[in-house]
This record gives sequence, structure tokens and C-alpha cells, in this order.
Amino acid sequence: MNLKKLATFLTIIISLNFNATAQNNNNLNGIIKTENKGLLEATLINLLTATNNTLIKTTLVNKDNTFNFTNLKAGSYIINVELKGYKKYNSSIIIIDSTTPNNNTLTINLIPIMATDVNDVVVVGKVPFVETKIDRTVVNPNALIGNAGTTALEVLEKSPGVIVDINGGISLSGKPGVMVFIDDKPTFMSAQDLTNYLRSIPSSAIALIELMTNPPAKYDAAGNAGIINIKLKKIKTKGFNGGINLAYGQGIYYRTNNSINLNYRINKVNFFSNIAYTIGNSFQDLFINRKYFKPTGGVNTFFNQNSYIKKENTGANLKLGMDYYINKKATLGVVLTGFNNVNNSYTTNASTVKDSNTTIQNIVTAFAPSKRTLGNSGINLNYNYKLNPKGKELSFSADYLGYNTNTVQELLSKFYTPNGNLASRSNLVSNLPANLDIAAIKADYTNPLAKGGRFEAGFKNTYIKTKNVANFYDEVSNLLTINNDFSNNFKYNENVNAAYLNFNRDYKRFSFQTGLRLENTNITGKQLGNSVRRDSNFTRNYTNLFPTIYMQYVADTLGHNILGFSFGRRIDRPNYQDMNPFTYPLDRFTYYAGNPLLQPTFSNNFEVSHIYKNKVTTTMRYSLITDVISETIEQSTNNFYSRPGNIGKAQSYGISVNAGLKLANWWMLQLYSEVMHNKYTSQLYGQNLNNQGSYWYIGPTNQFTINKLWSAELAGSYQTSVVVGQFITIPVWQARMGISKKILKTKGTIKFNVNDMFLTNEPGGDIKAVANSTASWKSYLDTRVLTLAFSYRFSKGKSLRERQVAGADAEKNRVK
Repeated sequence: MNLKKLATFLTIIISLNFNATAQNNNNLNGIIKTENKGLLEATLINLLTATNNTLIKTTLVNKDNTFNFTNLKAGSYIINVELKGYKKYNSSIIIIDSTTPNNNTLTINLIPIMATDVNDVVVVGKVPFVETKIDRTVVNPNALIGNAGTTALEVLEKSPGVIVDINGGISLSGKPGVMVFIDDKPTFMSAQDLTNYLRSIPSSAIALIELMTNPPAKYDAAGNAGIINIKLKKIKTKGFNGGINLAYGQGIYYRTNNSINLNYRINKVNFFSNIAYTIGNSFQDLFINRKYFKPTGGVNTFFNQNSYIKKENTGANLKLGMDYYINKKATLGVVLTGFNNVNNSYTTNASTVKDSNTTIQNIVTAFAPSKRTLGNSGINLNYNYKLNPKGKELSFSADYLGYNTNTVQELLSKFYTPNGNLASRSNLVSNLPANLDIAAIKADYTNPLAKGGRFEAGFKNTYIKTKNVANFYDEVSNLLTINNDFSNNFKYNENVNAAYLNFNRDYKRFSFQTGLRLENTNITGKQLGNSVRRDSNFTRNYTNLFPTIYMQYVADTLGHNILGFSFGRRIDRPNYQDMNPFTYPLDRFTYYAGNPLLQPTFSNNFEVSHIYKNKVTTTMRYSLITDVISETIEQSTNNFYSRPGNIGKAQSYGISVNAGLKLANWWMLQLYSEVMHNKYTSQLYGQNLNNQGSYWYIGPTNQFTINKLWSAELAGSYQTSVVVGQFITIPVWQARMGISKKILKTKGTIKFNVNDMFLTNEPGGDIKAVANSTASWKSYLDTRVLTLAFSYRFSKGKSLRERQVAGADAEKNRVK
């Protein structure tokens, strides 16, 4: 690292604040009007920046219902007014610069809330499904009827730019390698465990989802495609308040999602909790077809396999927290979290091997029952101190997370002759316990500067320790004998030390934000040997810089056109267990293997955007990625080996459009569409990989307001073939509909929805660049589900501002 260049870079950033000049003689005046023309003295008026909603000033309404802000610097602003009995008011963008008069006048007409509208702040049509900000896209799940009674994973599948594959792998804007956070903390789990965990979180427990393709420097640099941050609900009112959500769904198998949120605020103490319990039953009917070729090119063998997988998932989640307001400046908090997931699966395989003349050579059947338990407990301690009323503050947090998982499974295989006679049988029994301990500490400093800028700095240290034991046994005559070819004991330790600086500033119509993050990574891994395998170990040490830049320019005085640019560099570290060198069978013809030679992925991401009237956002993206970590497939001795590998280089570019259009007073259309091109080039197992292709995705959501109590929804999506690494998926589409009615004096809501109405979500695809073979797959799923959901909320007291609590950030997605 060149410290001289770093110091020069930071000096330039900070000097921008002191060298910039702006006119501060502009005023903004206004008047508040209501239907009853009453006096509104003591009503608060808030002035915020238009780019990132930062609070600049607050003033009180005068006796004649007027207000004024004086000595404003040039820039773009938004006025915010909240008055009990009236709907919240947010102005359009207000531009102040040298071309506008010094005294700008604004008339604000407040609309009263009718008796039936008391709870409309969360009713469909009142909150937009998608909102665009300078550095992220915000998704409000409760805005869709179709999300009622579903899970967090299903909500992600409906979010713009998010693709969830059949194995639970999540990609964003066409790129894999996404970090998933819960309440600003990473989930530290593998794709399989993360999928099961997200299926245990009811959609009713989610407040919002943040999609960040280029996260700010304050966030960890992990995740080459960016970060998805799922924020759970936290009630913020005085007194005793809460909400309950119940849902039952029926496909081929039933499922249920239930949650309750409780909050109690008294004097200086605020208690909050979230409890959820889910049951998810489903199936996957998987068909695999392979062809093996002779060196001369002719077909040598045909392989066909059908796997029927019955899945039974149950999950219980608990979150308990307390905030203690020591005084007006200091707040101390503690949060306890925990979950327990049990995932049972029963896989029945039937495989047939045929020669080049399609004559049956072998028949193999297998039954593989599996029980996987995943438990987690965590504690977060946080402290926030406000150094002054203008927003200067310090925050500290410390986290500990412990994960325990265990998988008990069997692979009972039977081998038959071509005429159907039993030739032999085998049973491989396994017990796979794993432990993960994570400790993290971090501190953040925020300082609003005199001329409207903001400076942020912080550091974070994370320590991870894992232990994975795999005990495999061969069952012979009801006796278990250790199988040292598959058994292993793997230990892994990782330490990441990070520090960041961030600066933002508004210059008339131009807004600028830049940051720099430094991360130092130290890794050790040790594979303990046995009578068959030798010990092995490895170490990794590397230090990297990750810059981020955001720019926005308001192109006209009305604020109808906003141009944006962003750049960010990111890293994707290997999952912990992916570096375990041992191999174990998924079935008789397919094996999984680790790869201790994995290197981290690095990506450079560019975006150019245009926002029109805050309704239509068009974004062009380009990413250059090196050493892409992806699932790779190798064919050897007629068996397929799946292992993580580094694909040399990948490029991804395209354009997306996100629009929220009010087509009529009763009809709102939310439309997201993207066209992306992915290209992967590499050498894999002696094969040239040059896999590329473009895909198109479109997802319209129509929301209809029938009257004050009834609303409806009709939505769907279509996606063409997608190229990811060695894989090309087939096109899929689906449609869904829902209807909602408010009951119990609008405190309750009943929703009914149907997902995948025509049962068309049937994923499949092909595998490329496999030596002397081709492969394809097709799945049929339990996705046509009818769901009935009920929610009820009670709330008393005065709304409070929620304090941001930082926590452990970075590697939850990387645990298997």
C-alpha cells in the first residue's frame, strides 16, 4: 500500500470542504394552509437535502401560519411537515442557486386524515413499493398484497434486479456474490443455510429491504455484486404497542408464517421484541440428463436421473432488545438474537445408464434422508453519544455470534442388473457437526461540517473461528466402519481489520460523496489428516483499498431531471467451508469437493443514472470482475464433480428502468425491467470457457385502489435465459394476484393471494465447458400457493425517531 498516495487522496477530499464557496444569502419562505384554516403555531417544518434526506434546519410556524428559512446556501432541498391529524407532507425538489430569486415562496396544503385512514401509513398504495436514493434502492415489502403470508426469500424474488436460483443462490443486477445483511449485520451463512433461514422469516416481520450495488465506504467491501440489507420491524412509539401477523398457505403441501412485534416504552427505557415461527413444506422434482462422448466425438453413454426431494422446514426466530436513554446525548442499548431451524429432506433417486445404442447398462436407486439443524445465538452491545445538536456523534458496538449446525444423513444405494435383479447395495452414513464463533467491534464518528458537508470515519475488527467435522461411515451387516476417504476435520481462522473515511457535500445543484475503505485480511486453514489423508494447511494475508464515489446533478430548476454517477471497488472472499479440500458424495454419480486454492474475487463497478420527476429511474451499469468465485463442474471417470473455482474474468453490462407510474387515481403501476449481458472467460479443467449471453427481465406490478377498505393487485415476471459461469438457465415466467380488505376499524387487514397462478415457474438449464460431456436439468416445484393472511396492529403514544445501531458486518454469507 502506498501511504503517501493515500494521504494525498484524503487531503484533497478534506480540502474540498474548506475551499468551496457558496452564496448564503438565499431565503425560503412559505405558508401552511388547512381546510379549517386554523392556527398552526408551534408546528415543526423540516428542511432536508434532496439527495440524501439529511436534516439541515428545523423551524416553527409563525402565528400567521407562515415560516421562513434564511441564509441558505445554494443547493437542492425538500420540505417535510408532520402534523397530527394530517397526512405527512413532502415537497417536490426545491432548487436554490444564483439563477433563482433570493426569496422563494412555497404554499403547503395539508390534507386531513379521515377516520378510516388512521393506519394508512402502511396500506397498499400509500407507500411506494420501490424508492430510489443516491446510493441504494429501497423496497417496501408491505406495499404488495402478494407479499402477505410469504417469506423473506420470496420477497427478495420479487425485488427489482434480484434473482434467486433453485439452490438459493442470490444475484443482483445479473451478478452473483451478494452479501445479505439482517438489520445492518451480515448473516454469516452459506447459500443453503441462508436460504433456510430466509424461509423462516415471515414477510410481515420485514420493515424494508435496501439494495446497494455500490455500498458506501461505511459498509464492508465484501460482496462483489453488492449488499442486500433486510431491516426487521421495530416499533417506535411510547406506551405498549404491537402487531400480530398470521398466515396459512396451501400448495401441494401446506405452510404457515406467523410473527408478533411488541414494544414498551416507559420513561427512559424502551423494550422491543420480534418473535416468528414458520413451517414450510415443499418439493423439488429434478430431472438430470447427461451425455458422455468418445474421444472421437461419438456418444459413448447416456445418463438419466430423476430425484424427488420432499422438504420439511421449521424455524423459530427471536429478537429482544432494550434502549436506555441515559440523557439527551447518550443512549445505551443491548440486543439479543437467536433462531433455531430444523430442515428435513427425503430424496429418492432413480438413475439409468445406457450405452450408445440406448441399451440399459446399469440401474441405480438411492434413498437419502437428511436432518439438518442450525442454531444461532447472538448479543449486541451499542452506545451512541451526541457531541452536539447539529449531528456530530460517536457510536460504538460490540457483537458476538455463535452458530452450531449438525447434519445427519444416509445414502442408501441399490444397484440392479439390466434385467432388474438386485446386484448389490451400500449405505453411507454421515454425521457432520460444525461450529462458528464470530466477534466484532466497531466505532463510527460523524461530523457535519460548517458549510453543509459531512465527514465520517470509523474502524472495525472482526474475528472468525470455525471447526467442521465430517464423520462418514460404511454400513456393512448393520455395523458402521469409518470411511477415511470422505471423513475429515477442518479448522479455519480469519481476522479482518478495516478503517474508512467518507465525505459528502452539496454544491448548488451538484452533490458529491466519496469514501475510502482499507481492509486487511489474515487467514489460516488446517485440514487434519487421518490414516488415508495427510495433514494440510494454508495461510493468506492481503491488504486492499476500496474507493467509492457518488455524484448527482440536478439538471433543471424544477428538479425534474437528476443525473447520477457512482463507482465502487469490492471484494468477495471464499466461503469458509469452500476451502476445505475434502470430497464427499451428493449421490452415486455426483460429488462435491472443496478448493483450498481459491483466491478472492475483485470487482470494479460503474453506474450512470437518470431520474425523471422522481418517478422513472434509468441506470446503465458496467462491471469488470477478476477471479470470479463460482460453482464449477468437472467430469472424470463418468462422474461429475462440483466444486468452487476461480473463473479468470467476467464482464457484465446493461441497462435497467424502474418506474412508479400513477395511471389513474385508482391504478398504480410499478415496473422494473433490465437488459444485461454477461461474459465469462477462463480455463477450467483443461477446457476453454467462453460463455456469454444477454438476458431480459421484466416485472410489472399493478396496484388497484377499489375504495377506502378494498384494494387489489395483479403482477408477474418474465426472464429469458441467463448466463452465469458454466451455466445457462432456461426462460421462466409467472403471474400472481391478490386482494386485501381492512377490517376492525382499519386496525386489521385480511389478504388473499395466489402465487404462480399458472404453475409456470419451472427452472432448468445447461452446463457448458465440461470435458467430453454435456448436461442439462429441469425442475418442477411447489410454487402455486394460495395464501390467506391476517394482520392486526395496536399503537398508542407519540412517534419517536429510531436510532441507527451498528453491528458486526461482513462474512455471514460465507458459512456453510
